[in-house]
Amino acid sequence: MTRILELFQRIDWMMLTVALTLTSIGLVAIYGIGVSQEPANLFLFQKQFVTALIGLALILLLTLFDYRHLRAYGFYLYLAGAAVLAGVLFFGVEVNGTQGWFRVGALSFQPIEVAKVTLAIYLAALYAKRGRGRLTWTTFLMGGVATGLYTALAFLQPDFGSGMVLVLIWGGISAFAGLPKRAWIILPLLLITTGTLVWSYALKPYQRARIESFLDPTTDPRGSGYNAIQARIAIGSGGLFGKGIGEGSQARLRFLPAASTDFIFAVVGEEMGLVGVVFVFIMFFLLLSRFLRLGDESEDDFAAYLLVGIGSMYLIHLSVNAGMNLGLLPITGIPMPFLSAAASNLLVIYACIGLAQSVAVRRRWTLERGTGVMLFESEPTTSA
Repeated sequence: MTRILELFQRIDWMMLTVALTLTSIGLVAIYGIGVSQEPANLFLFQKQFVTALIGLALILLLTLFDYRHLRAYGFYLYLAGAAVLAGVLFFGVEVNGTQGWFRVGALSFQPIEVAKVTLAIYLAALYAKRGRGRLTWTTFLMGGVATGLYTALAFLQPDFGSGMVLVLIWGGISAFAGLPKRAWIILPLLLITTGTLVWSYALKPYQRARIESFLDPTTDPRGSGYNAIQARIAIGSGGLFGKGIGEGSQARLRFLPAASTDFIFAVVGEEMGLVGVVFVFIMFFLLLSRFLRLGDESEDDFAAYLLVGIGSMYLIHLSVNAGMNLGLLPITGIPMPFLSAAASNLLVIYACIGLAQSVAVRRRWTLERGTGVMLFESEPTTSA
């Protein structure tokens, strides 16, 4: 019991507070959407609330779990992730043109969300063998091949957006580890070639239409460009302080599709205004800064790479979702962390918070006598 109490004294309370704050903002927005309907429908709000409670329990369990055990099982977790990605192609159900969900009764789960974390764990374990410093080409390419398999399975669903998230997680961890020489020249050429092949052979017609409508939504305002136009209208009409919870006309009158999921950011902009949007960005900045600080303070290379991978996933989701709502990026279907009514994603990002807390409570520290200042053993100390 004493050991457990000691661990909880070391919890990163700022990280936990930010996660709960963002979740609360999402719950308020989802509640507003539900009560504005005729008749009121609070199913998604209730589902999100219950999922958040389960997520809190998951954070507690993972905080008590020693994250260092994951390093030894990184490869097996990677294989498990590949297995579920392959399995969903045969046994999954199709939703909105993507066969990416397992469904049991009224419950459904998207395995690609778990695969993002298993990939980050595997890459962290792989790169940690080299320590911190420039990667060798062998290790770098091994990470690339592993990412390529996951990405190919994601494209087969087809889930182009999640496939790109997987690639960028690999890129984020690799950049932190130190890319091999000439990689900055080779990688752009590889991305251009891959992008050309994907556009020519991998993308479905509706996916190409989304990208074309991103370049100019007015070319098909009632079809592929409709979502982007409505999202811009919603955010623009919110003004400085917004219209108030449940008063957003775009969501209330159902002009904005998928208001609770893909376009929850537009709902926040319309109902909470520019102030609400800026506050959301500040919260994410604080969260990402905590990941970076934990990684920098940790004496464990595996922990540092893992936190960078998780942080990269959060940043990519935030950037892509906000970008597509603002008309800066093509519409993909990437949920906004904590805010979107996406149970699979919410559970996974809460699990990531739990892993980060597991790192936080296991940083070795000493209490400097006399001043009461907490010092980490990785920091240099001077003798009297």
